[in-house]
Amino acid sequence: MNELESKFAQTIKQNKSTIYTVCYMFSKDADEVNDLFQEAVINMWRGFEGFENRSNVKTWIYRVALNTCISIDRKNRRTSTEPLSMDINLFEDHDEDTRQVDLLHERISRLQPFDRAIVLLWLENMPYEEIGQVVGISTTAVATRLYRIKEELKKMNN
Repeated sequence: MNELESKFAQTIKQNKSTIYTVCYMFSKDADEVNDLFQEAVINMWRGFEGFENRSNVKTWIYRVALNTCISIDRKNRRTSTEPLSMDINLFEDHDEDTRQVDLLHERISRLQPFDRAIVLLWLENMPYEEIGQVVGISTTAVATRLYRIKEELKKMNN
């Protein structure tokens, strides 16, 4: 393994949970999350040599993972199919916290991909300025969009 490959492997290892978090916001299906993760890592490898540390590595990781997931999500929505599923999941939790998390995830998944990305970064406690850098908008625009997104989430029915 050469130096670039070694550095890339270390970067992915250190940011694995960040990449999975982004992918999870675009699907709850474990296989699909793994596919999204793999595509994001492939895209990161393609751009890794050209990454010149103009931004924080974590910001770059978020940006590549989000762009990958958004692109795949858009493609899937154009050719959407209805997945087959069982009527019951024997491993599913039924406590109140789990229901709240599932409800929030379901509502967030109904947002447009760009808004979903902003919410994800906000839920990761990323500062507005850094969110703006990741998605390419101003800090003020982040604050405005988050306010509108929160209002939209409140208005959604189950």
